[in-house]
Amino acid sequence: MDDKDIMMRNIVWLRHELRLTDNPALYYAAQGEHEVLPVFIWPGKTSSPGGASRWWLHRSLLSFSAKLQEMGARLLVMTGDASKMLPDLAVQYEAETVFWSRAYDPEGCVLDEAVERALRGQGTTCRIFAGANHLLNPADVWNKSGEPFKVFTPFYKRAASVSVDRPVPAPGKITTPAGRMDGVTIESLQLEPEIDWAGGLRDAWEPGESAAKARLDVFIGDGLKAYEGERDFPGQDGTSKLSPHLHFGEISPRTIYHAVREQSESSRDKALFRESEVYIRQLYWREFAHHLLHHFPHMTEKPMYPEYEKFPWRKDGAQLRAWQGGRTGYPIVDAGMRELWTTGWMHNRVRMIVGSFLVKDLLLSWRHGAEWFADTLVDADAANNTLGWQWVGGCGPDAAPYFRVFNPVLQSKRFDPDGIYIKRWVPELASLQGNALHAPWTASSAELEVAGITLGKEYPQPVVEHAGARERALMAYATMKSARSRK
Repeated sequence: MDDKDIMMRNIVWLRHELRLTDNPALYYAAQGEHEVLPVFIWPGKTSSPGGASRWWLHRSLLSFSAKLQEMGARLLVMTGDASKMLPDLAVQYEAETVFWSRAYDPEGCVLDEAVERALRGQGTTCRIFAGANHLLNPADVWNKSGEPFKVFTPFYKRAASVSVDRPVPAPGKITTPAGRMDGVTIESLQLEPEIDWAGGLRDAWEPGESAAKARLDVFIGDGLKAYEGERDFPGQDGTSKLSPHLHFGEISPRTIYHAVREQSESSRDKALFRESEVYIRQLYWREFAHHLLHHFPHMTEKPMYPEYEKFPWRKDGAQLRAWQGGRTGYPIVDAGMRELWTTGWMHNRVRMIVGSFLVKDLLLSWRHGAEWFADTLVDADAANNTLGWQWVGGCGPDAAPYFRVFNPVLQSKRFDPDGIYIKRWVPELASLQGNALHAPWTASSAELEVAGITLGKEYPQPVVEHAGARERALMAYATMKSARSRK
């Protein structure tokens, strides 16, 4: 009897689970005397992640492939339609079962159904794991009326009452089928930019499961104890920066949740326990975003509340480009947009400030912001990005009211009082002090001369005057409400 008669084969289809630890599909596929074929299928032109996300995915795949090789296993990389390729692979490798983690975004749900239908249609067993990239299954949380939640606080209370499963360990071993595998190289996917603009990303990030675990350890050891007090200040290193690692599945939210819980409970420090609860609440905000996108898939294209379809957005390409390039004349806004372009990431407080500026000061659609973030963020998660922009635009679930308009100067003074963040990302203003740093147009001629700045040359004049822009935004909102009431 040869090995083929003894060894059963399983296929593991990987998408956003590029990790060994707490990867249920990979763990259970590897149990017993089974050969396991881990497969990543790049959909090619049918997929359109942004440039920063593609850069991250390239390195994440390299890291994950190397981890498998350390275990003596291999990652099969292919391109094409998973609903056609997985059934063919199951036949080619005589696979008993195909394992994968269920997706909850609109495109992922459609693909899941197509893959499962094709596999079962040819007699291949499917084993699909729900909620592997979440604290709980996004499809399983309902309000008392049996409807999806639209407000975060009641969602959080309900979701937090459900126990979070412990993460499963990494497989003890993974044995892949011997012989040649007809795949492609990671490099052939052409995920990296042809013109190398990614130097800032390389300086800021190290993709991969090991880097995610190291970042979690540092945050738990140093950052968690001061999280509540520092998380809103972009000049401080007060956040975990785990969002891109979560997005690509290099670490699971369950791993983070239990690590934070264990750290706070083992210390018996009431203050640390409070800090951990504040941080865990942010994990549930991510859950809320995925819950919403699953139940309201139109949100990526349309506002949650249909009346906002009639909102009188402006069209101004020059002002949009000024916002994208960090040349609005408002230092805190420009600092955020330059941080984004350079590192592929932006502090969450600043995301709210730049978002409010786009949709309220400039009166440009939230869709422009969502599209730009999707292209430039390394953590460009469709659910989080959509919820964030609909929140700041006042048109989504549990949103900030549209009439709440952030004053970028007051926000700057409050959350970057010493200008640490501004001076880092807008270095041409580094010699200004006090109010002049937050609002350069208020600086005296002498202050500007000493700093070597001519407004409109070294640094732009404001593209809009905030007080007037605020009134314009409120008038547009009133116009929309008036039109709705006449129906």
